[in-house]
Amino acid sequence: MKLTVLGSGSTGNAVLIVAGETRVLVDAGLSAKEIARRLALVGEDVQRLDAVLVTHEHGDHAGGLRVLLRAVECPVYISAKTREAYVSERQNVSNEEPRKRAQALRDRVEQIESSRDFRIGEIDFHPFTIPHDAVDNFGFTATHQGVKIATLMDFGHITTLVSERLRGCAAIVIESNHSRDMLKACDAYPWELKQRILSRLGHLSNEDVADWIRDGFDGVAKFLVLAHLSQRANNPYLAKISVEVALQERYPLFHADTQVSLSFPREPTPWIEV
Repeated sequence: MKLTVLGSGSTGNAVLIVAGETRVLVDAGLSAKEIARRLALVGEDVQRLDAVLVTHEHGDHAGGLRVLLRAVECPVYISAKTREAYVSERQNVSNEEPRKRAQALRDRVEQIESSRDFRIGEIDFHPFTIPHDAVDNFGFTATHQGVKIATLMDFGHITTLVSERLRGCAAIVIESNHSRDMLKACDAYPWELKQRILSRLGHLSNEDVADWIRDGFDGVAKFLVLAHLSQRANNPYLAKISVEVALQERYPLFHADTQVSLSFPREPTPWIEV
């Protein structure tokens, strides 16, 4: 099994997971054109996708879905609540957009639940609810031939369930959205937005990830990819150093041979193979 983060951040998120002959695109927050271009950059063809999996309705995770469906024939795996919210979403879209979205999804949906396992091709998905201000947001683990990976973005705090589900993963894509101090000092964000991001239904901070590394991480994952980094309230290398220092603080009691890498808004990550 292998994965690449095609792009991640407030401008759009998409992850590609490949196992055997199965190719699943997780979220379509980038434009359809950009998704196709970045797939080509990593040696993949957009028309070979077996499924698009939508974790929640926010535009940076689903904004490119409608146009993408013109180029692919695969089904969309989405929960009923998320589908309804996606279709009725009117923020920053035209009055015609809800109708177009409903039409694009017609006869294309495989309905899933955020708490029920499902299978796409050769990959078994195990979703679990994560705390965010969306109607039915989930992260998930995905397994193939006994190997497990996880991806989870857009959540405000690490719950006991999240910590449990991340145990035994060979690779983890996890949000490290902001530095708390940088966010509080950011002049570009109004206070209301800062409160939303900092809330328990907002976004995970560098400090939150580091705390999880020290107290909840089992040390199994060989790869840890930091995702959804804010371009205004974070520094990629600060996020990376924060996690690496937390890993070092576990040693020698818990030695973790974990490679920490970054995802970026404008380019795909190198393939991670497990």
